[in-house]
Amino acid sequence: MRTQCNPSRFISNSMQKVPPSGIRKFFDMASGSEDVISLGVGEPDYVTPWHIREACIHSIEHGETSYTSNYGLIELREEISRSYVKRHGVYYNPEEEILVTTGVSEALDLAIRAITNPGDEIIVVQPSYVAYVPSVIFAGGVPVTIGARGENDFKITAAEIEAAITDKTKAVIINYPNNPTGATIGKDELEAIADVIVEHDIMMISDDVYERLTYEGTHTCFSALEGMRDRTIMLNGFSKAYSMTGFRMAYAMAAPEIINSMMLIHQYSMLCAPITAQVGAIEALRNGEEEVGKMVREYDRRRKLIVGGLNDLGLDCFNPRGAFYAFPSIKSTGLTADEFAERLLHEQNVVTIPGDIFGDTGAGHLRCAYAASREDIKEALDRISTFVDGL
Repeated sequence: MRTQCNPSRFISNSMQKVPPSGIRKFFDMASGSEDVISLGVGEPDYVTPWHIREACIHSIEHGETSYTSNYGLIELREEISRSYVKRHGVYYNPEEEILVTTGVSEALDLAIRAITNPGDEIIVVQPSYVAYVPSVIFAGGVPVTIGARGENDFKITAAEIEAAITDKTKAVIINYPNNPTGATIGKDELEAIADVIVEHDIMMISDDVYERLTYEGTHTCFSALEGMRDRTIMLNGFSKAYSMTGFRMAYAMAAPEIINSMMLIHQYSMLCAPITAQVGAIEALRNGEEEVGKMVREYDRRRKLIVGGLNDLGLDCFNPRGAFYAFPSIKSTGLTADEFAERLLHEQNVVTIPGDIFGDTGAGHLRCAYAASREDIKEALDRISTFVDGL
């Protein structure tokens, strides 16, 4: 008689180290509830602009439904290259230095797997997007987390990065404008970090998916800094600036050796990004600037509304200069972020995300996405006020 199988004993050790996403917990809790206002979703509330959707429809109608190059459509890579020259003055060869991916999440995974040997350390600057640490673990690396501090407006310093570097360090991952804090970082601060990268001969992985959503100052592209182009893997995409989340359309840019290695993984696991989404991305880059400008101006109005409202409620909130997140402190309430978020959801039907999901320095804070209408933001602030007054 054959013995019964225990499937769990076949699960890899790395999977035992990765918990489910803490964000998903709050979406599951809100599922099925009526009259819920969500400040939890990191997704634009705009529909993809019509001219982009129309280009995709047109391509389908004309039978453009095939595979593309593993690297992505050359027309798209050429447009990406031109956009970086125009915005940041840095050139990437579309033939061998740009890879089109299915979302920045895939680009991140490919970048980490392409450079990581078992035991290599990857420094992750937190608070950070929840996929960074698991991606390092899945690649057999060792995530080394360091925390950007609230008293420094959640900007990491060169000294804090250098203190975490060992002889096993392979790369650093940063994300500015930042998810979840909305923090940005200046050119002088990045120059100091670049000096540390060169001195210790390591790589930088820079997730710039929110770069177009910069409201104060100017975004600095890390690879545009002197000597950083070949030490940087740039990640960017279309989800946030062009409201194309469901298209899963992004790209990575780096030296040919890095991009070729990433492409090999992509080739065997994903083959290529969907052609329809690539056609939409071409249209976005060619004709999407007016819509980007409109969305950014509206996000800025929402930013001022929610930050001012939270501060008026006594929930200290620093001024986020990018992305579409506010990151208020709720320490004055005496509740943990998890307690605050759960009770706010159950008692007032407002979804927020506890800050410690994004790293230890996020403890005592909430991520509040203002990718919601101004009417919803005002109503959410009224409900938060009622909740805080009742504590």
